Amino acid sequence: MPDNSVPAADPHFRRVVLKLSGESFCRAGERGISMEEVVHIARQTVQAAQRGAQIAIVIGGGNILRGAQFTAGNSSIQEATAHYMGMLATVINGLALQDALESLGRETRLLTAIRMDGVAEPYIRRRARRHLEKGRIVILAAGTGSPFVTTDTAAAQRALELEADILLKATRVDGVFSDDPEKNPHAVLYSELNYNAVREQNLRVMDPTAIAQCMEHDMPILVFNYRKERNIERAVNGEKVGTLISSQRQSSERIAT
Repeated sequence: MPDNSVPAADPHFRRVVLKLSGESFCRAGERGISMEEVVHIARQTVQAAQRGAQIAIVIGGGNILRGAQFTAGNSSIQEATAHYMGMLATVINGLALQDALESLGRETRLLTAIRMDGVAEPYIRRRARRHLEKGRIVILAAGTGSPFVTTDTAAAQRALELEADILLKATRVDGVFSDDPEKNPHAVLYSELNYNAVREQNLRVMDPTAIAQCMEHDMPILVFNYRKERNIERAVNGEKVGTLISSQRQSSERIAT
């Protein structure tokens, strides 16, 4: 196993939290896990880690199960139970991503907010920070461990707890648009936005609680297309990719010109 504590280069961002949706683990329009897609993400993440960045990844589980699918109509499953089921789906994704990263020679740790000692370590903030300091890629599964909290909010929470420099939101499109670019070819791509603009325009970036947390604590968010080769590395390196959401002051201070 390589010495992950020795950086190959100086990253623009020392520590990042990368939010991956469950849909990034499968092909567009499909469900389940495509290891081809997972390895593509893993390869990009390893390239970014080789820049010397400390990377923690928060993952969703929508490719396997969404808790909301059991809450409509007359489902006999309680809403809180459905949310716990969704959290378990993120652990399945976490195990797949862990093996993909390690097949590329990178040391990892999978930490879960719900204890399941047979497959992962429990999430403890100090332990997660120590793994990051040792150069391990840390995968954070099971959200916050509580129902009624999205994985977007979990990502914002972990970014704050771990004192990340930025929260990276990986998507299938190039950033934040004025409208759905897949439905409206005239939708405008924003290069920068402030938190209030996202809230006032009701832009579908992350859930409102996640945006509010980042706004309150000045945690910048970079929304970018992970499917473009080396974009994760470019984001970590502070290059102009995607849409930066921050205070106006952060726009000039955080991103390299």
